[in-house]
Amino acid sequence: MSSTKRSYVPTDSDSEQEERMKDLKARDEFAQRLQEKDKEKTRNIAVKSDKKGLEEASKRLKLELEDQTLVVPQLRKESRRQYLAKRKDDQLTLLEAAIADEEYLFGKEKLTESEQKRHDYNKKILELARQHDQVSEFANIQRYHIPSEEQTEEYKEIDDNERVPNSEQRKWEEERLGSARLHFGAKDAKQQNAAKEYDLIVDGIEIDFVKALTLAGDDDISQDDDDDDNKRMTEKDLKKLSIEETRRSLPVYPFKDDLIAAINDHQVLIIEGETGSGKTTQIPQYLIDAGYCKDGKKIGCTQPRRVAAMSVAARYMTDGMLLREFLGEPDLASYSVIIIDEAHERTLHTDILFGLVKDIARFRPDLKLLISSATLDAEKFSDFFDGAPVFRIPGRRFPVDIYYTKAPEADYIDACVVTILQIHITQKLGDILVFLPGQEEIEQCQELLQERVRRLGTRVRELLIRPIYANLPTDMQAQVFEPTPPNSRKVVIATNIAETSITIDNIIYVIDPGYCKQNSFNPRTGMESLVVVPISKASANQRAGRSGRVAPGKCFRLFTAWAFQNELEDSTVPEIQRVHLGNVVLMLKSLGINDIIHFDYLDPPSSEALIIALEQLYALGALNHLGELTRLGRRMAEFPLDPMMSRALLASEKYNCGEEMLTICSMLSVNSSVFYRPKDKAVFADTARKRFFMPGGDHLTLLNVYKQWMDSAYSKQWCMENFVQYRSMCRARDVRDQLEKLMERVEAECKSCDNDNIAIRKTITSGYFYHTAKLNKGGHYRTIKGNNTVLIHPNSTLFDEQPQCVLYHELVLTSKEYMRQVMEINPSWLLEVAPHYYKPKDLDESGTFGKKMPKPVGKSAADLTRSYSNNE
Repeated sequence: MSSTKRSYVPTDSDSEQEERMKDLKARDEFAQRLQEKDKEKTRNIAVKSDKKGLEEASKRLKLELEDQTLVVPQLRKESRRQYLAKRKDDQLTLLEAAIADEEYLFGKEKLTESEQKRHDYNKKILELARQHDQVSEFANIQRYHIPSEEQTEEYKEIDDNERVPNSEQRKWEEERLGSARLHFGAKDAKQQNAAKEYDLIVDGIEIDFVKALTLAGDDDISQDDDDDDNKRMTEKDLKKLSIEETRRSLPVYPFKDDLIAAINDHQVLIIEGETGSGKTTQIPQYLIDAGYCKDGKKIGCTQPRRVAAMSVAARYMTDGMLLREFLGEPDLASYSVIIIDEAHERTLHTDILFGLVKDIARFRPDLKLLISSATLDAEKFSDFFDGAPVFRIPGRRFPVDIYYTKAPEADYIDACVVTILQIHITQKLGDILVFLPGQEEIEQCQELLQERVRRLGTRVRELLIRPIYANLPTDMQAQVFEPTPPNSRKVVIATNIAETSITIDNIIYVIDPGYCKQNSFNPRTGMESLVVVPISKASANQRAGRSGRVAPGKCFRLFTAWAFQNELEDSTVPEIQRVHLGNVVLMLKSLGINDIIHFDYLDPPSSEALIIALEQLYALGALNHLGELTRLGRRMAEFPLDPMMSRALLASEKYNCGEEMLTICSMLSVNSSVFYRPKDKAVFADTARKRFFMPGGDHLTLLNVYKQWMDSAYSKQWCMENFVQYRSMCRARDVRDQLEKLMERVEAECKSCDNDNIAIRKTITSGYFYHTAKLNKGGHYRTIKGNNTVLIHPNSTLFDEQPQCVLYHELVLTSKEYMRQVMEINPSWLLEVAPHYYKPKDLDESGTFGKKMPKPVGKSAADLTRSYSNNE
């Protein structure tokens, strides 16, 4: 290395050099202990007992044939009995909700004779079931039942007396569940004068579409609409197919032998196939059959989205999980094949995996690497992986007609509702898939659609509304995949997760407004926000391809053909080029990759974004002044959290408030869905929420909510009475358990500070000192370092108080830039926890440091009216 380059290397004093070497040694020793823990854990799984224990286990497994024929039917019978007991309660709850909904929706409507008979029949069944339960309760009181051997503590039945009673939240949850599964409208034998009814539905509003082109199918299939119903495979036919027949019906099956041969011949293979071709579910099975799991080896298959990973199998992992496995096993020695599925999604973790697995493949010739993509990015992947061959699998079998609007639509949500009703009235049976940017838009569209369909009554077929987005409960997500009942239509309202990650059967019509939500980070201002942006041409074509899988499809784009050609980008900007890179840099540094700038990226991020990430990690103490990973940084890398949250969690050791910080971090992970506010109970919900308010801010309020829930023995009834979402609290409890195990893994001690608010707030400030703002003389908040104008979110506990200096968890850009999860801090704490980042002049530019600011009056106070609208 030249002397010119050496002149730029900072020099250390002897004490600094000694301290740095001591820290690096501690870091390496810590990493070695983690590896030993992982190896020990693996050995425990592989060898659970000694030789004698193994012999005993083998004896127990060698059951005689006659013993098996005796035991297995008994086990099946007991399993069936336990299942039916559980299923009975579930079915009665569903029946009760259905009857209540029918009475609410059609109470003023005149039902047909068959509908009235069905309604009376269901009420009779419900009444008999209740009488049966009452008799069972009486029988339990009068007699003593000897418990069966099968009723162990692990599988004990739930006693009827332990059931949670009804309350306001239960009613609200049933309404929400019902809104996603209800049959809106009713069956009518005759549909008179459809055009006249249509005018009533949409109030005379109609969207004019123009057919622009047809996406050709892969098979030579006639497009005669009259024969469409005969050619399309019905749900009844699908049920008759065995699993093996279903596998053979997938587009990937005819290419099974050729695919395995290509994998055997090439170390790296790019697999391009339409969504629904069977890539995700079948290729791992083909690899197992081909012997790639011999000698204890594993096949790793990643999915970029949690919902998709949950929908295919419990054995699939997210790309983030595989990325974390690199920390304990940098060479992935236990894997024989790595499949990176949905590579076209280009998530942050996926892009980093590309560079890592490419490097591993060079020194591990035995490792097979499969990159699976659903779009035309295959050539780009091939070039990145040194000219790897591309294996193409056809997917769509039927043509898809593309329609554009004649003129732009001002309100795309309302346009979606109108288009759904147009299809429902004028088009033949077939399910509808609607794409919307996020949860708020989906719920708004669902509400509008329910309102307009409710006015129809019995004049149209049933319409099932099925939303799907990341925060939706798992049981409601599963309803999307349920078969549509005969003579009805299902409309699925989804985020862009339905573009490629999941496959929904029987989709004939697609409605595409042309928008999605993206995280956007501005390196100049340091602000990260979630914004609605137009999709790319590649995404639009992916959405159109969701139809045409079981029959000729139609895609209705709620924008003009000119807008498609001139206003949409060709492809989506990769996530690595538009988000904060703190987590990425920390992970790469932990893997021993120090040259972050020249890492082998598929699409390199901007140098400016990388520099900001390095600066933040240095300020947090994760890197030293030479850019080397510190022991603190190596410990932070073990947490699947933002670096600022990881730093705050580890700072709890100093202030002895680890128990409280575990709770706060877990609650912050679900903070947007802790409370619920039903419209008809808004006043009661607001009052209940205010009871949890704590002096100091939202973080302490979340801590108070969790503690009260814990004091109630994690009661579901308590959540119902306090308008707190039970599922969100359970999710926070799971996150807390995970973080607690990770704290033990990184050798951090968790103690309780007995509600010392000062200690808790100082701990949070240790990690989030970047996110601070102060009140100026005009009564407005400005970020201390960036000097950007921000406001306290109306839902915050500090909205009316306006303290002098605040810390926030995140910024949300809607109509204005809002601070969410806000906490009051003392400005002097910033000098205490981050003296290297803040100077007294940063906090005293306005001459107000250490002084009490007067409460603002006049226009600024009048403008800040509390609002709980979703748009804010």
